[in-house]
Amino acid sequence: MSAGARPAAGTPGSPRSADFVVVANRLPVDRKKNKDGSQGWKTSPGGLVTALKPVVQAHGGAWIGWGGSADEHIDPFTFDGHGVVPVDLSSDEVAEYYEGMSNTTFWPLYHDCVEHPEYHREWWETYLEINERFARAAAEIASPGATVWVQDYQLQNVPALLRSMRPDLKIGFFLHIPFPPIELFMQLPWRFQVIDGLLGADIVGFQEPGSAHNFVRLGRRLGGLRTYRDKLFTTDGRTVTAKAYPISIDSQELLDLSRTPEAREIARQLRDDLGNPERIFLGVDRLDYTKGLRHRVQAFGELFTSGQLDPLNNVYLQVATPTREGVRRYQILHRDIDEMVGRINSQSGRIGRTPIQYRYSSYPKLALAAMYRAADVMVVSPLRDGMNLVAKEYVAAHDSDDGALVLSEFAGAALELTQAYMVNPYDVNGMKNQILRAAGDSHANHARRMRAMRKQVFKHDIEAWAGSFLSDLGSVPDPQ
Repeated sequence: MSAGARPAAGTPGSPRSADFVVVANRLPVDRKKNKDGSQGWKTSPGGLVTALKPVVQAHGGAWIGWGGSADEHIDPFTFDGHGVVPVDLSSDEVAEYYEGMSNTTFWPLYHDCVEHPEYHREWWETYLEINERFARAAAEIASPGATVWVQDYQLQNVPALLRSMRPDLKIGFFLHIPFPPIELFMQLPWRFQVIDGLLGADIVGFQEPGSAHNFVRLGRRLGGLRTYRDKLFTTDGRTVTAKAYPISIDSQELLDLSRTPEAREIARQLRDDLGNPERIFLGVDRLDYTKGLRHRVQAFGELFTSGQLDPLNNVYLQVATPTREGVRRYQILHRDIDEMVGRINSQSGRIGRTPIQYRYSSYPKLALAAMYRAADVMVVSPLRDGMNLVAKEYVAAHDSDDGALVLSEFAGAALELTQAYMVNPYDVNGMKNQILRAAGDSHANHARRMRAMRKQVFKHDIEAWAGSFLSDLGSVPDPQ
């Protein structure tokens, strides 16, 4: 669509001022084609939209974000009872703010420098410009005394920018990825500016306590602030809370989906397609270097070639969802995984049986629920992850006690799913041993572990996550 064109929306016209505003990199809607050929909108899939959309609707609120296409202008509109405020980005801005600063600097830096982060001044300058654009959009639509919840690493400077424009607002920020230790964060040339940006919020939320502790240390070191436990006391007299709010999923929705006749049939057909093996090992990941795919594929390859896993009775199904396909590091990873899988299958495969089934594709939620249901062992082994919701999805959707979760100790989910079979993904031999242990354990042990994890996932679901954060934010005293 050319610049200046506007797709059909829910209800045209600028939304009214809002008491509750979500600011995120992406809008909560995707385009769809109507029956008459016109363009419209539909709600985006995903846990964040699922959690926050009812809150936005209940408050007659608004959601600010990028529409997903560069060099395109979209006017604000009303959709499904809430305002939608698009932020425009040019192709150059997407390259520098999103692909550059967000995903080639912050992403690897915050994931323990699994890949080396790149630092470019022009990326940072564009990042600040775009953060100011998001902040200004929030300042314009937020009603007096409104609550604004800013999401994730693409928008870390929005809280301070927004506070300078609208000191009357309550501002929360949540980081969906890890926050690095001080020894790594100090690499960042703009470390002071990022900490100052986040300190504009009243509450800065993290996935796990270690990240919150890292932030408090940096506030003390870089900001010279007085701190006490999870509190930072700013020079302008405010108190900022840094606290863990582990994000979750809509557990009941996923369980209900996995129990539908459609999901059961897809799961049955999947086992047939894979040759009805005794065990299906499953991995579901974005094709990202943080997910530990090279190490995991190597572990399974050695298990198959050594005969510790019989290729006639076991299948490893790896789903890799395409992401950031224009970025060279991801292209290299794609090539490496293709080559590894091909080599292993040629060495250990049998006639009519391929031990590793590799699917480089995106799948709808129904198909994923069916895969979770069919899998005997789920293997989630990121090198570093803020949470990893796939682990929780498997526990919720696998409608049987005879399942097993192999989980990296470097995923945030490991702090909650303590009954998983824990692995250090850098230790390939250790991972092999845990995979074999998970596969060969007794039904009683499987049942005990799965029931404990299921209780955790259903008690602490996505609604509990959002409710906890917003309750704390609501208790923040009104700005003076």
